[in-house]
Amino acid sequence: MALFSSKKNTKAKAPKKAEVAVVSSNSGVRGDVSHVLKNPRITEKASVHQNIGVYTFDVAHSATKTQIMQAVRETYKVSPAKVRIVQIPSKTTRNMRTGRYGVKSGGKKAYVYLKNGETITIS
Repeated sequence: MALFSSKKNTKAKAPKKAEVAVVSSNSGVRGDVSHVLKNPRITEKASVHQNIGVYTFDVAHSATKTQIMQAVRETYKVSPAKVRIVQIPSKTTRNMRTGRYGVKSGGKKAYVYLKNGETITIS
């Protein structure tokens, strides 16, 4: 049979049954936040900020402030006051041995401000 044949299909197709989509409470953008927080960012600047209640995390590139707040709330059982997000630009690096250039991938980091009296233990 040719790809664009002139014959018409004379059989009547049976109507399709309505499909019901089942969505679990832990799937989707709203419920599942396990992919949002990658790891805590442990640097000198981050450790100084921890003394005043600001914690720094590397987060997924597609993460939003609301998702980050929800992920911190579920993971560490604290309630963040606010979240600030910073884009980390990608950088060109040079291999000292071969002299070739490469790219160090960027990312996204989040500063999570906690309410007074709350702390997070990062190990």
